[in-house]
Amino acid sequence: MKPVLIIRHAATEGPGFLGDFLTRQNIPWVLIKIDEGEQLPTSAIDYSGVAMMGGPMSVNDDLPWIAQEVYLIQDAVKHEVPLIGHCLGGQLMSKALGARVSANKCKEIGWGGAFTANCSEAKKWFGEYSSFVAFHWHGETFDLPEEATHLLSSQYCQNQAWAIGKHLAMQCHIEMTEEMVISWCKHGAEELKEAIASPAVQQLESIQENLSANIANLNEVASQVYSQWIKGLVS
Repeated sequence: MKPVLIIRHAATEGPGFLGDFLTRQNIPWVLIKIDEGEQLPTSAIDYSGVAMMGGPMSVNDDLPWIAQEVYLIQDAVKHEVPLIGHCLGGQLMSKALGARVSANKCKEIGWGGAFTANCSEAKKWFGEYSSFVAFHWHGETFDLPEEATHLLSSQYCQNQAWAIGKHLAMQCHIEMTEEMVISWCKHGAEELKEAIASPAVQQLESIQENLSANIANLNEVASQVYSQWIKGLVS
């Protein structure tokens, strides 16, 4: 089987639970580290699927690899190689398919409810979950591309996920591990303090409270989503 390509944009925002899930399913995967200057392939055809992780940058920044990744996303759609995007990855998918990415009404950081749309497509991806507690860390949001089905929303961000066929874009993070949450809190401590007045931003103590239980519950949601996504992998 061809490997899944996972694209990392920042050293702290790696595959997380997605990598663990693929390994347990005996699905090979390779990691390209944009943050270390590694180059993206020019085509997705050598991979069974393409997964894009998060990052602190904006898809609207003038960074040379953004155009390359947008092209890779478009190539994957053309060749029916399934895509899955987490936060920045979901925004890149939206941008590649012609939708706008812009500032959200407020920053959204920490644990918060995510609510599935009342449609068959949402049920396909999220199973019996009508809501779950997701992890958030973003200041921007995506519009939906043409033909996309809206799947998920939160109190502070309407567009938390969309799907087109076997492609899934998410604004929230379902790939989190305990280690990742602790690391993000450490590296983002100043950002948390600066946004203390925002009703959608939790502080470090709240984010890390009941961390093991929150991660275990999120892993169950992620397992449901990833199990659906791998059904579309190409041989």
